[in-house]
Amino acid sequence: MNFSAQPLQTAVAGIFALGLAGSALAQNPCAVRRNPCSARSARPCAARKVNPCAAKKANPCAAKNPCAAKNPCAAGAKVDPKLVTRPKGTKLATGERAGMLKLGEALWSDTKLSSNNLSCNTCHQGGASFQKTFAKPYPHYVAMAKEQGGFKKINLDEMVQFCLVAPMASKTLAWDSKELAALTLYTAQMQKSFKPASAAKGNPCAAKNPCAAKNPCAAKNPCAAKRNSGTGVAG
Repeated sequence: MNFSAQPLQTAVAGIFALGLAGSALAQNPCAVRRNPCSARSARPCAARKVNPCAAKKANPCAAKNPCAAKNPCAAGAKVDPKLVTRPKGTKLATGERAGMLKLGEALWSDTKLSSNNLSCNTCHQGGASFQKTFAKPYPHYVAMAKEQGGFKKINLDEMVQFCLVAPMASKTLAWDSKELAALTLYTAQMQKSFKPASAAKGNPCAAKNPCAAKNPCAAKNPCAAKRNSGTGVAG
C-alpha cells in the first residue's frame, strides 16, 4: 500500500505545483500571451512592409558615400618647395591662344597626368575645392601651398606644379613645356569666371547629408524595459 501511495502522492503534488505555476503565469504581465514585446504578439518593433526602419531599395543612405573615404583633395604630405618653385629666368611656352586653351582643357581632365587616377577636374569640378583667394590675382596666398610647402604666396604655374605633386602624386612638368603653359592658361581662364559661392555648390561632399535627418528608428524602443515607479530607491 505504501509503495502505490507514494507515486500517487507525487503525482498529486505535481498537479498542484502546475496549478500554482499556471496561476502565476496567468498573472505575469510578461507572459508570452500577454507580453506586447513577445515574438508571438503584433510587435510594433517587428519587421513590417510599412516599417520605416526596414531596408529599402531606394534608401539614400544605403549607397556607398563618395565622401566617406579619405578625401584625395585634402591636405596631405609635405611638398619640397624646390620642386615647385619656378627657376629664375624661366619663361613659359607660348602658342596660339585658342589652341593652348583647348589643350589645357583636355589636360585638366586627363588622369594620365597623375599616378593615382586623379585629374585637376577630380578636385575642382564645378569650381569645387577652390578657396575664395582663387579669385585674386596671382601670386597670392593659397592655404594648401602654405600648409604643405611653406609658401606665403605662390604663382599660378607653380600652383599647377604643386597640385601635380600633391594630391596627384605625380612629377612636375617641364617648366618650358607646352603642357604646363596650357594648363596654366586654362586655369587662368577659369579664374576669370570663378565665383566663391559656386565652390560649395559644386562640391559633391558639401551638400547636406540625406541621412542626417532625424532617424525614424531613433525614438525610444516601445519594447524597452520601463522603470517601475513604485520601486524607486532614495539615494
